[in-house]
Amino acid sequence: MLVLALGSAVALSFFVGEGDLSNEALRGTLLRLRAWRLANTVLAGAALAGAGVLVQGLFRNPLASPSILGTSAGATLGGVLVLVLWNALLAARLDWIPAELILPVGCLLGAWLSLTILLAVTGRGASIVTVLLTGFILSSLFLSLGSLLMSLAQNTWEMGRAVVAFTLGGVDAKGPRHAALALPLVAVTSIVAMGWSRHLDLLLSGEEEAQSLGVDVDAARRWVIVWASTLTAAAVAIGGNVAFVGLVVPHALRPFTGPEHRVLIPAALVGGAAFLTAADVLTRVLPSAGTIPLGVVTGLVGAPLFLLLLARASREGRIA
Repeated sequence: MLVLALGSAVALSFFVGEGDLSNEALRGTLLRLRAWRLANTVLAGAALAGAGVLVQGLFRNPLASPSILGTSAGATLGGVLVLVLWNALLAARLDWIPAELILPVGCLLGAWLSLTILLAVTGRGASIVTVLLTGFILSSLFLSLGSLLMSLAQNTWEMGRAVVAFTLGGVDAKGPRHAALALPLVAVTSIVAMGWSRHLDLLLSGEEEAQSLGVDVDAARRWVIVWASTLTAAAVAIGGNVAFVGLVVPHALRPFTGPEHRVLIPAALVGGAAFLTAADVLTRVLPSAGTIPLGVVTGLVGAPLFLLLLARASREGRIA
């Protein structure tokens, strides 16, 4: 069913949008642009949903999202910072760097800086509550710094528009270089993370129980944080700040797949890709004076859907 949903979303992504495919002169260009947009959408959706599964397994809470680690806020701050610096100082000096890669690289650097601080502050032996509080504080700090940069960017209309468009999320104008940057990060990290499925399954029963069964809890926690942060960084680098995918998709799939991560992780990768692709199609068909940001659509769709899932889980006693 997930593969069918993804296939349907892919087909719609090719044939829905501005431009006339019946025009032979434009058909090849339109399909090529939509293909690269689709590739980036699939990668971002899969990365966010995969990160959501890892974070929810780590915290043993289906209501956790990838942003809880602070990586998403760090990536957003890195992207905004390089946008401001690139246009103000660096464009003339670093003209040998492809301009379209400046933003993704800044996002990755910001996310990995946030990850480094998180791992340094928590240290070995830190409790899961310490990790949670540290991630929350880092998110608040980075979001505040990002808001400061956004206010400074409003002095220039073009810069302010670019920063706002990035923070609202979207895969417009994303091409092969973006996909080439994100693909190895998403593919390798997803494969490696699946190797930790047993550790995550055992962690669901509690850290003491998992340790008694031979799990190095500290090592498992730190590596899961690394994998989840890397997936989140890749998603923000190509899709901007897109909400609810990492929260809704794993929570929606868990009643069908069960809690075992060897099944849940690949299902979430496909489900996340399908969900974000469908949301991207909606940005093209919803009536609007311009293109609706992808992050707005995922919020409008994801929030009510998550409330429904949460209410059903509460009635069934799956959430206290």
